[in-house]
Amino acid sequence: MIHALAQELNAVLGSTSIGYLLSDIGKRLYFPKGIIAQSAEAKKFGKKANATIGVTVANGKPVMLPTIQEQLPGLTTSEAVSYAPTAGFPELRELWKEKLVLKNPSLKEKKFSLPVVVPGLTAGISYLCDLFLGEDDTLLAADPSWDNYALVVNARRNAELQQFPMFADGGFNIASFRAVMKEEGKKGKVRVLLNFPQNPSGYSPTSEEAKEICQIIKETAENGAHVMVWCDDAYFGLNYEENIEKQSLFAYLADIHERVIAFKIDGPTKEDFVWGFRAGFLTFAGKGLEEEHYEALIKKLMGAIRSSVSCAASPSQSIMIKALQNPKIEEEKIALRKMLENRYKKVRSFVDTKKDHPVLEALPFNSGYFMSFHCKTVSAETLRQKLLHEYEIGTIAIDNETLRVAFSSLDENLIDGVYSAVYTAAEELVRV
Repeated sequence: MIHALAQELNAVLGSTSIGYLLSDIGKRLYFPKGIIAQSAEAKKFGKKANATIGVTVANGKPVMLPTIQEQLPGLTTSEAVSYAPTAGFPELRELWKEKLVLKNPSLKEKKFSLPVVVPGLTAGISYLCDLFLGEDDTLLAADPSWDNYALVVNARRNAELQQFPMFADGGFNIASFRAVMKEEGKKGKVRVLLNFPQNPSGYSPTSEEAKEICQIIKETAENGAHVMVWCDDAYFGLNYEENIEKQSLFAYLADIHERVIAFKIDGPTKEDFVWGFRAGFLTFAGKGLEEEHYEALIKKLMGAIRSSVSCAASPSQSIMIKALQNPKIEEEKIALRKMLENRYKKVRSFVDTKKDHPVLEALPFNSGYFMSFHCKTVSAETLRQKLLHEYEIGTIAIDNETLRVAFSSLDENLIDGVYSAVYTAAEELVRV
């Protein structure tokens, strides 16, 4: 049974690729005219009194325990402990949209949605799976990929995560991507997730590769398929080589074809070094989409948020509003990015001396937080265990052939020792 409000939203979206790609849950979702909507009306018109929402108020403001307020001296009680709107504080959404244009100049003349606040980028991906991925559907992603994609796609949605080989000849595997897009396009529906800088490899496409990726997506749509691209931009901006594409693919896909819908999944957690804030954004765009389409999809997304976590946390949003309004934040970020770049260069210098190593091959990397090794003749998990128990060094086995090392969490003076241990341990495993 589909609720009348959901039917109204489905009717608005029906003529678009969004409507065509909605999952079973996506078709059922709506934002109710219940407590949240009625409370919003009361906030606007209830001048004498507002008895709608479950918040303890005194003298017109939410109350706050002094012991809590001592920890958040820069926030008012409303900023710290009141509920945020389901889609996030409007001021934060507008600020993030302005920042998107500054970071992606190609968006300046393009129409795209107001970002919606979600409780972390993982939640954003999970909501997209709810909205657009049914049990018989497939999501394309690179191999290797972040292990949480499989958990969300396979375990939560019982859908298929189909991976294509990400690398060939030291760069992005254009031929593999073209082949998998062409094959999936025969079904008439393509859903693909592109994560740059990538976790676990730490790779971003060059400007030339980015153009080819976008062209393949456009060609898939021109051949009749409805294409949805999820741009997981968690590590956006952390680029360490000059030839890397500086803008998100979202900026180029926003109006590339009438049958292409692009989503940008990003947030301050990595970009602004606030990992535990659990604040992210979902922004979307498509050629030919009008304001009514954006509003309808936002309401469905709000239904997904309302029916799961209700809203994202207020303190994180309030702090980010103040931080993004402070001009000093950009200088501060440059300093930390430089620190990461220095670590990258030290790792790059080390692994470049081991290009012909018989056991380990460094996968292409040029950005982000990580780099990964392809384990040629040993198990990545066996190597991880040996490093952990014999060398007291923690790493991550992504799969049986891929070992991830996060140089983001290694002080520069530790890098040579850690990487020496990785190679030595791998060589010892072969000799056993």
